[in-house]
Amino acid sequence: MKIYIDGKFYTEKNAKISVFDHGLLYGDGVFEGIRAYHGSIFKLEEHISRLFDSAKAIMLSVPMSPLALMRAVSRTCWQNKVKDGYVRLVVTRGVGNLGLNPFNCRRASVIIIAGKIKLYPPALYRRGLDLITVPTTRTPSSALNPAIKSLNYLNNVLAKIEAIRAGVPEAVMLNTQGNVAECTGDNLFLVRGGQILTPPVSAGALAGITRKVVIQLAGEHLGVNVQETALTRYDLFTADECFLTGTAAEIIAAVKIDGRVVGSGRPGAITQRLIALFRELTRQEGFPIRP
Repeated sequence: MKIYIDGKFYTEKNAKISVFDHGLLYGDGVFEGIRAYHGSIFKLEEHISRLFDSAKAIMLSVPMSPLALMRAVSRTCWQNKVKDGYVRLVVTRGVGNLGLNPFNCRRASVIIIAGKIKLYPPALYRRGLDLITVPTTRTPSSALNPAIKSLNYLNNVLAKIEAIRAGVPEAVMLNTQGNVAECTGDNLFLVRGGQILTPPVSAGALAGITRKVVIQLAGEHLGVNVQETALTRYDLFTADECFLTGTAAEIIAAVKIDGRVVGSGRPGAITQRLIALFRELTRQEGFPIRP
């Protein structure tokens, strides 16, 4: 594997960052997870736009233009012969000192890794996930806005630990008001009475790229306008269908939540239709992978 770091490619063994990088010391930086399908990079422009928005929110200057960054992602996929895979794009604050002051870091660092990811085994895509809600709440916007896709993911990691300890692969996180925010790495949707519902970004949900795609597909192909509304655990328990969306997860059904069976206990018709539409879309568009 060849890793892109600040304009050069390194082998895994030689790909290194400084121990004084504020991304390591303080989680000071931003990232994107991006997917490649059939020799093209899916929704790359949207991912780069979100990265720059996250960087602006934390006053981090990305040392490359959006187009240059897109080309670097493409080159990294080419170097690693990735036609179908996963890309992790990271921008750290860069090398500084042991103090918190980010302005002591002279230049941000760009890291791109292109490889494979398997978030859930294939059987779970056929059968659906079991979920639990966890005590760890989503970080409130007044502390660290979840819209910022930062390197500080400890909140999500703690919730993931609780899920794994409970014997399930994923957890539902609530916000400080007790409403559903999102899962540890995915957005959440439910279906009830033919309507598709999802928590608003203001509830603590990331403005997911796949989330946006699903909203568009539902409107254009299913004739259903997704409603962004406050949701509680009761809404999850009484839903006809529930599914998660994310770049790595794509779209996957949830069939049991806190011991309550969702709908029929199997991936529902609307979920399956959206999965098929999503897969077809990934064959039709993308930023070409080239040297």
